[in-house]
Amino acid sequence: MKLPFRGRQPSRLMPRREPERPSRGVFTRRALIVLAAQVGVLGVLGRRLYDLQVVQGDHLKELAVRNRTSRRLLAPARGVINDRFGVELASNKVSWRAMLMPEETTDIKATVARFAEIVPLDERDHARIERDLRHVRKYVPVGLKDFLSWDDMARIELNAPSMPGVLIDVGSTRLYPFGPELAHIVGYVAPPNERDIASSTMMALPGMRAGRAGIEQTQDALLRGEPGSVEMEVNSLGRVIGEINRVDGRQGDGLTLTIDAGLQQQVIGRISDQSASAVVMDCRNGEVLAMVSTPSFDPSLFDSGVSHAQWIEWTDNVRTPLINKAVAGIYPPGSTFKPAVGLAALKSGAISPEDRFTCPGYFDLGGARFHCWSRWGHGSINLRQALMYSCDVYFYQAARKAGMDPIKAMANDFGLGVKPGIELTHVRSGMIPTPEWRQQHGHHWNGGDTVNAGIGQGFVQVTPLELATYASRIASGRDVQPHLIRRVNDTLSDRTALDHAALLDVDPAHLNIIRGGMFDVINAPRGTAPKAKLDIPGVQMAGKTGSAQVRRVSRALRESGHFNSMSLPWEERPHALFICFAPFDAPRYAVSVVIEHGNAGADAAAPLARDIMTDTLTRDPVNRDHEPGQTVAEAGWGADVPRP
Repeated sequence: MKLPFRGRQPSRLMPRREPERPSRGVFTRRALIVLAAQVGVLGVLGRRLYDLQVVQGDHLKELAVRNRTSRRLLAPARGVINDRFGVELASNKVSWRAMLMPEETTDIKATVARFAEIVPLDERDHARIERDLRHVRKYVPVGLKDFLSWDDMARIELNAPSMPGVLIDVGSTRLYPFGPELAHIVGYVAPPNERDIASSTMMALPGMRAGRAGIEQTQDALLRGEPGSVEMEVNSLGRVIGEINRVDGRQGDGLTLTIDAGLQQQVIGRISDQSASAVVMDCRNGEVLAMVSTPSFDPSLFDSGVSHAQWIEWTDNVRTPLINKAVAGIYPPGSTFKPAVGLAALKSGAISPEDRFTCPGYFDLGGARFHCWSRWGHGSINLRQALMYSCDVYFYQAARKAGMDPIKAMANDFGLGVKPGIELTHVRSGMIPTPEWRQQHGHHWNGGDTVNAGIGQGFVQVTPLELATYASRIASGRDVQPHLIRRVNDTLSDRTALDHAALLDVDPAHLNIIRGGMFDVINAPRGTAPKAKLDIPGVQMAGKTGSAQVRRVSRALRESGHFNSMSLPWEERPHALFICFAPFDAPRYAVSVVIEHGNAGADAAAPLARDIMTDTLTRDPVNRDHEPGQTVAEAGWGADVPRP
């Protein structure tokens, strides 16, 4: 029996429904995979962001800034050089120049070639640019052309888009207001060479100059200063839009020299067109107030480049304008050497102040005759008289008795034959010969060599600066050292202190005899230099003449009575020399003068020295207050020196 149907029968066509299974585990796995992927991606992004913002942040920021900025180093202004009263001797003036920033151009050669089409460059310019590009880093600018005109700058600005990395900059050039008048002292500057750049990368900066002579060279490290920098905003073409930041460099130290520029000009005016040198020193401390060497040259030409024709003109000139004769000129001292011989003979005990020698006009030694400048002789004379007359025969015998070693020692003590420690380039020392020196050169020393040295001839050689030092030490009795630097910025040199130098190892009594003889040279009736007498009331000067032969005069010609050195060609005439100091009561200044081939010291050098000393004294503020009849010591000149 069938049971009754109680519900709907399932259709045979409908599929059978499977029982549902749980899906939670599947969903969880997929979510984790997606989450892990998201975390991984975010981690990579975070890591990259950290790398970009933290690790490379500064570098990338700098790269971004570089796209709109240009940074370069600036050459510092060179230090100013002044005279003792603040007058500028070397300063700077504004000039315009074109520069190339190597890092801002992809083709340096093409840029330089394009620039040369606009502003012509010569072979020296191309060689310099190639040299600088080899030695500097890309961020250091290279100078293309200095001293641009307004037309040059206009053409460069107009063509700037075709010359990436080229820009115009304001710089400075060295200015020498006194030109040739102080060229040998101040010196000059010139573009740096490879050696300069190798020693300091700063020297590769456009506008940098290296000292090449004088104070400019010896004090170059002080005068250079420290470089600065400037940051400019540029557009996509590299054209400057504006200045973002500037850090000025430190200007070089300022130097104050001992030189009196006004006195220097007066001395040059006195010398005129002669080939000569003169030195004025303060004999209390060694300050050089004037140092003249004529002829001279224009130092400003070296900054922009000396032409070949100009260089040939200078080097072919027999009067050697490029040489500072005051420190590099070597001359026989002639009779100016006699005070040193007298001091050496006194100190060695070879003579006493009152010993007398007879001068018949000549001195015979071993078959050779040595003449006195006076054919008639001077009779029987002592040391002081021998200095007054400048008797050769007396000093022939004094030198022979003393010997060369004591003479050399005394000459060196007084600054002769010793290289001065002055702040200049190309300084030379004279030479005081000895038998040992002669033997080292393969020759035997004989008595005639000593006799010749006794009057400053033969192998004896000195410089004008040594002669000024010599005169200063005779005047002061102190070991004064010549110098030119008085102040660096606001710091006064210790060497400016008066009477700071040590006393010389010489008997003051002997020194007074020498001073007395030099006083008589000018002021006694029969002295050899009456033309040197000062025309300043109450002020007297002491000095010594010198005439140094440059060629030998035969005995026959001398004894003929017809010899006149003025008839010789200029280059064969004797040099004229004179040394002096004043005021005699209280010495303050010493002067040396050397006139090349000037013939007679008494006629040529002595009057010149008198004029120079007069100019020096009248410029001194103490002398301007000097009352007639008042002694110079009472006027405040300094320590007294006994009168003769």
